[in-house]
Amino acid sequence: MSAVEVSWPRPGVYRIELHRPEKLNAVNAELAQGLHDALDAAERDPHCRVVVVTGAGRGFSAGLDLDGYGDAPGTADMGQVYRDLAFQRLVATLIQRVHRLPKPVVAAVNGPAAGFGLALVCAADIRFAASTAVFTTAFIRIGASGCDLGISWLLPRLVGAGRAHELMLTGRRFDAAEALRIGLLAGVVEPGALGSTVDTTIDALLGAAPMALELTKQGMWLGLELPSLDAAIELENRQQVLSARTTDSAEARAAFRERRTPSFTFQ
Repeated sequence: MSAVEVSWPRPGVYRIELHRPEKLNAVNAELAQGLHDALDAAERDPHCRVVVVTGAGRGFSAGLDLDGYGDAPGTADMGQVYRDLAFQRLVATLIQRVHRLPKPVVAAVNGPAAGFGLALVCAADIRFAASTAVFTTAFIRIGASGCDLGISWLLPRLVGAGRAHELMLTGRRFDAAEALRIGLLAGVVEPGALGSTVDTTIDALLGAAPMALELTKQGMWLGLELPSLDAAIELENRQQVLSARTTDSAEARAAFRERRTPSFTFQ
């Protein structure tokens, strides 16, 4: 069985499951490449509108597989430093891929999320967790810098610099209740309710016109990097004109007025 399993639970929704349950879905070269392939497929498919990322078994991802993570494709005959850098980039670019993906990504955190797992959670756009989930940056606890895989950029923007710095410097574990309190998560539910909670959010996402949904994801993250209110408003002006002139936008307005589910045609 592949280290990454993909499925279509409903039209427009692409579900990616990290699938090394015996290792709590710890990342190795196979899982990293499989996740790249899955994200490639989701990005290429124009009918994919929402991506859900979760883990198999009782974990989301326990981080790097310290028992052996293998080599990035095509690097087996290179020196150790070259192989290490290639593997680091293979994993780190996954965080960039999720962050840049035009479709919203929902993280369904079903269990422990450490190191790479926490970075993947942070890169998502909406994050829900089971009450049994636990989190840690982990890197500093295994002799590495506490800043890795985009955590130093993403985590402060989600929970604030003061809290993020404490979590990166100590590498301590924190539970789902604390993750909700500090703003990392949108919600915490009992394990059996995680799927239905994610489905409810997907309903809301699919109710938006396709271009409006895509541009909102791009705009909200760009807004964190823009230097001024004026720059943000100019970006928003262009987004509004682009999205509001589509046929799907007119359908969204009609469905809202008529209290019905919209039917989008990507026009």
